[in-house]
Amino acid sequence: MIRRQGKRGGAGRRGAAAVELAAVTPFLLMMLLGIIEFGWMFTVRQGLVTAAREGARVASLPGSTEAEVEERVRTYLNPLGLTSYLFELTRATPENGQAETVRVSVPYAQVTLIGGFFTNTEFNLEATCSMRKEAVD
Repeated sequence: MIRRQGKRGGAGRRGAAAVELAAVTPFLLMMLLGIIEFGWMFTVRQGLVTAAREGARVASLPGSTEAEVEERVRTYLNPLGLTSYLFELTRATPENGQAETVRVSVPYAQVTLIGGFFTNTEFNLEATCSMRKEAVD
């Protein structure tokens, strides 16, 4: 014997599904935005690491100038849209083991996609790289 449900049973299930969807959607969207934000911060951080490494590589070359080092850093940060960043070059001295050190940082508040929704924005994303200067200028 086959029982047929009336219209009322099917409509009730559709209504329950709509309520469940309405309850779950904000959490799913929040997770999606968090994943996107984390991915973007990872991309920015990797860009900073690459820029610092390339800047240190140029700085370790004989006869390099600070302008050349900063230009190389800018070359790697501009495609990410990072035009206002902090750049610091520490030249090789006997005290620091003849290492050229490049430090690049950017405030998190300038690169976040969704503001301070997930976290405090009062910190910097930064990268530092040191390379030994092999030859004397």
